[in-house]
Amino acid sequence: MPKYFDIHSHINFPQYDTDREEVIKRLKETETATITIGTDLETSRSAVELAEKHENIYAAIGIHPIPEQARYGAGPVDFDVDKFSDLAKHPKVVAIGECGLDFFHEKKEVSFDRQKKLFIDQLEFAVKHNKSVMIHARDAYTEVLEILEPLKQKYAEKLRGNVHFFAGNTDIAKRFFAIGFTISFTGVITFVPDYNEVIKSSPIEMIMSETDSPFVAPVPYRGKRNEPSFVSEVVKAIAKIREEDENLVRVALVNNASRMIG
Repeated sequence: MPKYFDIHSHINFPQYDTDREEVIKRLKETETATITIGTDLETSRSAVELAEKHENIYAAIGIHPIPEQARYGAGPVDFDVDKFSDLAKHPKVVAIGECGLDFFHEKKEVSFDRQKKLFIDQLEFAVKHNKSVMIHARDAYTEVLEILEPLKQKYAEKLRGNVHFFAGNTDIAKRFFAIGFTISFTGVITFVPDYNEVIKSSPIEMIMSETDSPFVAPVPYRGKRNEPSFVSEVVKAIAKIREEDENLVRVALVNNASRMIG
C-alpha cells in the first residue's frame, strides 16, 4: 500500500521528456502511487507504457472533451472503440478518461452535441469493460450530471468514477455523491479558500487527492512544474481544512483511491 495516492497526473506529457525518470524516482522515494491519464489515443498509449514499467503507476485511457489537437484547429477527435479496447485489456488500466464536458475551451452552443456523444461513448465503454470513469467537467457540472444521473439508474453500480479537479459547490458535490461518484482536489486548495466548505462537509470516503501534474503546483511549489510527489501537500491541506489528523486523512484517501481502482 502506498503512503500517498495522486489519482490524476500527466507524467506522460512532454513537460517531463527531459527528466521523467527523476520524477518517477521521487514518486517512488515518497511512496506515492499515481494514475497517469490519457487525453487522446496517443497519450493513452504512453500512459499504459509507463504503467507497465512501474509498479506504483496506473493508467487511465480516454479522450478529453477537447483534446489538444482540437484546440489547435485539427478538428474533432472520435473515440475509436477497437483501438481503446486493446488498451483496456491491460491489467494496469484502471479507469476510462479523462472524459466529460468542457464549455470553457469551447462554447456549449458550438459543441454540445459532439461533446455529449464523445462522453457517452466513453461512459458506455467503461461500463462494458468494468472500469471507473475519470470525469473532466469545466463550466459544465450541471450538464455532466444530467447525463450521469439517468445512466446511473440504467447501469447502477456498473457506472462509477471520480470527478477530477473539483471546483463546484456543496450542492453539486452532493449530487455526485448521490450517484456514487467521488470528487478530487488539486494543489489549488493550498492557496485558494473557495473550496474549503466542500472539503469540510464532504464524507471523507467520497474525496481524493490529486496533482493534475504538470499543472497547478501546490504551495510551497507554486509557479513550478507540478509532479505526483507533491500530492502530500494536497493531503496536508485537506487535513488542515477539515481539522482532522493528517495521518488518518492520508490513510483514508489512499483507501479511497485503492477502492476506485479495485
